[in-house]
Amino acid sequence: MSSGQEPPLEANNGYGVPSGCQYGIRHGRQSVHLTEVGGALRDYLLDGRPLLDGYGPEEMCTGARGHSLIPWPNRVKGGRYEWGGQQLQLDLSEPDKGAAIHGLTRWRNWNVPVVEHENNKISFTYTLHACQGWPWVLDCRLDYTLDDGGLSVRTTVTNRSPEPCPFGTGAHPYLSLGLRGQVIDPGLVQVPGRTFLPVDDRGIPTGHEPVDGTEYDLRELRQLGSRRIDVAYTDLIRDADGRARVKLVRANGSAGVELWVDETYPYLEIFTGDTLPQPDRRRTGLGVEPMTCAPDAFNSGDGLITLEPGQSHSGQWGITPL
Repeated sequence: MSSGQEPPLEANNGYGVPSGCQYGIRHGRQSVHLTEVGGALRDYLLDGRPLLDGYGPEEMCTGARGHSLIPWPNRVKGGRYEWGGQQLQLDLSEPDKGAAIHGLTRWRNWNVPVVEHENNKISFTYTLHACQGWPWVLDCRLDYTLDDGGLSVRTTVTNRSPEPCPFGTGAHPYLSLGLRGQVIDPGLVQVPGRTFLPVDDRGIPTGHEPVDGTEYDLRELRQLGSRRIDVAYTDLIRDADGRARVKLVRANGSAGVELWVDETYPYLEIFTGDTLPQPDRRRTGLGVEPMTCAPDAFNSGDGLITLEPGQSHSGQWGITPL
């Protein structure tokens, strides 16, 4: 790949665009587009080949594609939780399941300081102020970087409140076999989880079970086929560099894509997209969601982080073309 010295892709003003201002970064044969709304990862291309099942600049994001999930990933059951002796009630952003889902920042307009947009990197910032069911203030930052190793994303959040708060974060890209609309069923998938979290009919975990002998055992590269998956994995197998890796590869092995997480992400939600409300987008991408905590961690405490006043949390994940 080249040294990445090309000028940054132009940003537009976002007027009339569902996801606001559009930004681009590139490095050699790779290009990425991001959006003002959610500071989101809209697409990622290698030589024009989609690595993600994303969305176009004229479209509204659906299925949380490329969104960052702050201050919790996945669901909070009933939108209710207790913290510091208070009973708190979040707005139900998933009313059909009676849940608050994927945090509070993904539909907000994020800022890009002028000095933070270079040819191969860009940073978004947003301050989450107190709102219904969330009485704290968080400074949030997303750093996207393209280099020879692919795309890396660092999420950093600081508690600016005088009281500690519960916290979790995640992200929601959908990996692609390389052509929009192509179903993922023929693809080979590898998920490095020894344990999965079965869920009830509202998507809330009911326990922990080993993957051994189940359809969720994807520790070796296997054809996805008709598997319907929408569960979190944990007890992740990590390589010597501390990273855990999910792979989606074409059946003939000619190309693929890998998502990695560092040690701040002990959970990975895998979603085959069977329940997406848009029929033409079902099973056309593999949702791979890095998560610092389990679904409904605000109630279960499973992986939940306590952010003390002034404390920051930072974690990194990324995508590598294969």
